[in-house]
Amino acid sequence: MFTGIIVATGRVNARADKGGDLEFGFEAGAIDAGRMHLGDSVSVQGVCLTVARTAAGGFFADVSRETLDKTTLGGLAVGARVNLEPSLRAGDPLGGHLVSGHVDAVGTLTAARADGRSWRLEFELPAQLVRFVAPKGSICIDGVSLTVNEVHGRRLDVNIIPHTHQATTLGDLPVGGGVNVEIDVIARYIDRLMSNPQ
Repeated sequence: MFTGIIVATGRVNARADKGGDLEFGFEAGAIDAGRMHLGDSVSVQGVCLTVARTAAGGFFADVSRETLDKTTLGGLAVGARVNLEPSLRAGDPLGGHLVSGHVDAVGTLTAARADGRSWRLEFELPAQLVRFVAPKGSICIDGVSLTVNEVHGRRLDVNIIPHTHQATTLGDLPVGGGVNVEIDVIARYIDRLMSNPQ
């Protein structure tokens, strides 16, 4: 589990085809090396990956075809900046919301504009996800825990404060760019219970 509070940004420093899957190498940025052991989970752009091996200042992770098909990770080139968060440990502060790192779909940034000292970003989601999104509810975009301002059809908007704009990749995202979207895990389970009442 994660919180959607980005600990550091890193960069892709290696990418290799491994029999149809991909192996990525990541520079771990400011993440404490003690949080990077073989088998540990790390959120990379909101995707839960397993540390396959460690390296000085970073780690390697395998990415399956399923993950490549359902997330934006396949589009990452060497040098790309990524959001990183190690998995939650007992006693860690829960500053965002509970995030699993299991991406539901890829969304699209449709608009970005200054809003005071913040930025207001608008995203379009696949139709099947809209029912899970509520104004003032939580959503995870590229691994970042965000509060939904409003929902209009398939679109929602959020505000990005200056710290988040600078400390995550959301400030680099171009209009039209794809993002990894994870709905609130509580909404997912409520929907499952309501659709299967017995």
